[in-house]
Amino acid sequence: MTTVKFTSPHFEMGNLTESQHGVPRGPSIEHRSEAARQKELQKITEYRDLVATVQSKIQKREYTQETLDSTSKLLALNPEYYTIWNHRRRILLHGLFPAGSSSDTLSSSPDPSAAAVTQSQDHETALTLIRSDLSFLIPLLSQYPKCYWIWNYRLWLLQQALLRLPKPTARELWTDELRLVSKMLSRDSRNFLGWGYRRMVVGKLESPALYIPPTQAEGQQDEKSKDEQRSSMVEEEFQYTTNMIQTNLSNFSAWHQRSVLIPRLLQERKSDERAREEFIQEELTLITRALYTDPYDSSIWFYHQFVVSHYLPPPPTHEASSHRRSAVDLPPYTRLRRLTCDLLTLEKLLDGGEDCRLLYEALLRYSVAALRLRKMADDAGEEVDRWKTGEGHPVKMERWLRELRGLDPMRSGRWDDLEKELKEVERWSVPWLSTLGHFGLPSSQAYQDLEAWKAAQ
Repeated sequence: MTTVKFTSPHFEMGNLTESQHGVPRGPSIEHRSEAARQKELQKITEYRDLVATVQSKIQKREYTQETLDSTSKLLALNPEYYTIWNHRRRILLHGLFPAGSSSDTLSSSPDPSAAAVTQSQDHETALTLIRSDLSFLIPLLSQYPKCYWIWNYRLWLLQQALLRLPKPTARELWTDELRLVSKMLSRDSRNFLGWGYRRMVVGKLESPALYIPPTQAEGQQDEKSKDEQRSSMVEEEFQYTTNMIQTNLSNFSAWHQRSVLIPRLLQERKSDERAREEFIQEELTLITRALYTDPYDSSIWFYHQFVVSHYLPPPPTHEASSHRRSAVDLPPYTRLRRLTCDLLTLEKLLDGGEDCRLLYEALLRYSVAALRLRKMADDAGEEVDRWKTGEGHPVKMERWLRELRGLDPMRSGRWDDLEKELKEVERWSVPWLSTLGHFGLPSSQAYQDLEAWKAAQ
């Protein structure tokens, strides 16, 4: 198992209201002099003149390098002006990109050698334009890392590379893009736009569109079908999430990406049931250590919920298609034992985490799930060691619910619904209390504790 060292930004960043995702905000608005105001008005006039110039050139269909340069100046001032991005696409498609496609030129030409020369020149022209535009976007991405239109346009350029360039050249551009987005995420590791863009880049690099078979002996054929012609990057991406979590524990995007990769990872490793269960146990150990580092971080709890979901009661058959399938297939009693161990571990967090709302909510949810698993185990006729699977005692569950109401009164309706669920579970779990008790206490003592606690309220 890989050892992961966690650090938490909650204890290092100081005043969180002065930053977002650890990235300092720009300077606040200051009172300006009359000279500064006049200078700003002049900039506004110049900006409006530039907009008018670009619009006029587009209406006249002047799809030239000069018009492209004008759009560059305008987008550098206002990258949120998405209409200009569309104009830029139009200039490239109808004015600057070579007209012929890479495949049609050779097949339709009566002179293949001349067509090959023309095709090579077209490739060089398209590559120069695409590289130049990709370079133009880098300063904009650095200044506006969460501007949708920049990311969208950049992806469009890469798609043009697929259409207009040889596959090895296009793959090189997409590979460079993966390095770029890694640098962007190193600056702001929780930029969800960057993470989404990375998934698209990796997906394309893995796809048949960019698949390049390994070097083969002369005359040897690639026996893979078109659907099989793909190179998996799941191992590298899973390790990347580990590295990003080590850098910043409070990284919801990295935890989420990790959860997305796990089903594919286990499938490609061809893991059997034992290997799958060991893997989930390692992930549970990993996320538990993270919880002990910072139990107040919601991103950690989301991933903890994902890991523990492999031990929760499976959804009904008619709902299975709308839920992510569990990575492990365990009988109810085995799920119950695993979940009970996690509950005991979470309870220890109450020592020092008495004011952690997320902790109380997890304890209640998992306790209810444990009771449902016990019923499933009984219905399946499994042998249940009732002294080693003591789920949340009603006294504890009611106390946890009371703490939740005190810590978060704004969600009173949510806690009302949770209380109804607890009462429903308690109603059909009462027969078990005759042997369940409270982590080994006789049921009579359990009921006495419950009644004494209720009388004291």
